[in-house]
Amino acid sequence: MTFKMSDPFSNSYAEARAKFRAAADRARMGMEVYTSALQGPSVDGKPGPLLACDVAGHQLKGAERVLVLQSATHGVEGYCGSACQTMLLDSGIIQRLPPGMGLMMIHAINPHGFAYDRRVTEENVDLNRNFVDFGGQLPRNADYDLLSDAITPPDLDPQTIRHANDRLKDFSTQRSPAQLQAAISRGQYHHPDGIYFGGTKPTWSRLTFEGIMGRMPDSATKVAFIDFHTGLGPEGYGELIIEEEPGTDAYERARHWYGTSVKSTLSGESVSAQLVGTIDASLGWLLRDREVTALALEFGTVSSNEVFAALRADNWLSIHGRPDAPEAAEIKARIRAAFYVETDRWKSAILTRAREVVDQAIAGIGT
Repeated sequence: MTFKMSDPFSNSYAEARAKFRAAADRARMGMEVYTSALQGPSVDGKPGPLLACDVAGHQLKGAERVLVLQSATHGVEGYCGSACQTMLLDSGIIQRLPPGMGLMMIHAINPHGFAYDRRVTEENVDLNRNFVDFGGQLPRNADYDLLSDAITPPDLDPQTIRHANDRLKDFSTQRSPAQLQAAISRGQYHHPDGIYFGGTKPTWSRLTFEGIMGRMPDSATKVAFIDFHTGLGPEGYGELIIEEEPGTDAYERARHWYGTSVKSTLSGESVSAQLVGTIDASLGWLLRDREVTALALEFGTVSSNEVFAALRADNWLSIHGRPDAPEAAEIKARIRAAFYVETDRWKSAILTRAREVVDQAIAGIGT
């Protein structure tokens, strides 16, 4: 089945939220709203409305199996995830659920990043690196320490960027491209002005997610979790990323449900490096004593170099620049384009793959 409609996609967080809530209402889903203290972008010179994460639920009371679909863990990636959620609601996902299965849709778990076209939270924190024990010793990313001034240089002057890129290329040549990717993206906790920063404490988004998972019905013994992401891999292709070793029960279960598109970060087969402090990993202790099958559905957009350049420029704008600076509009356009390809071909591929994967999840967890 091929979807050609682009209507589920939106041009802003506010539009995406309105479409999702309307679709959830049409599907007669229950709704809980987790409102932050943060305001969205101004509208006509007036402060924007408070930002929120909306959670729609169906048939959760007494459910033995629960499917959880989440969007905007990485803010700007919410254009994709929100559209997938809205499409699934309007395409009749409720009618495809077997008896005893509940559905939970978490819309915009990082509303600030979504509203302001940033990948991170309001604290410049990568939410998918924020789930660590801040009461203990934080993980050290020595390779990021070594390359920090090249990863996030003090300015975007062409000569500065060339010098920084040369250092990164030298590291990649001496070590390997995979080790460079890990150095940059694995997660780091000692450079708050950098990228992939895991934070110094739990963010509002993390605490909200933990609260939502705390509402999981006691009756649920099996949980399937799919987190929609963009930015890694071939354009339009959706890889299913799991943080489990091949041979483990969770990995083999995911392979049985979804097939060979499931790739592990722990074995090196995934487009993603092995990460620390992730949401998927947190489900092991948040939903302890349950059978959890958690994956990220990662859709490719543009080249990895373009994605990195966009992240670096957006980080510089946030830390050193001004929202009204001459270069600001171009930088914001680049970060959005790195994670949201606004073509009918890409949108159709995303919706088709999302429907396929979710149908596989329903069939898998139902067995």
